[in-house]
Amino acid sequence: MNRKLIRPNLSEIKEKMTRESVKKKSHPAYETHAENYYHLKQMNKKTLMGVAFEDGETTEGYIEWYDKNCIKLNRNNAPNLLIYKHSIKYLYKLNDIKKGKQKT
Repeated sequence: MNRKLIRPNLSEIKEKMTRESVKKKSHPAYETHAENYYHLKQMNKKTLMGVAFEDGETTEGYIEWYDKNCIKLNRNNAPNLLIYKHSIKYLYKLNDIKKGKQKT
């Protein structure tokens, strides 16, 4: 009896491998939009915010609008400020701090 050797078709194997690689999970998105959500929430509630700068200076006011690079801060009895985000060390809610001081 004569046996015949059966070889797989390499193009079929390559197609199968590419289909499997497409099914792999992709990396999570770089942008989560959490910062946008936070700014919108504070703008809508007109929350009094404190801004601490990289150099240690602080100021307070309400966020009027923001974009990718800066925020506009409305201040009471003082000129409004356009602040670049790269100069901000952190933001904080002043209402939370005042509530914390009243409890103690």
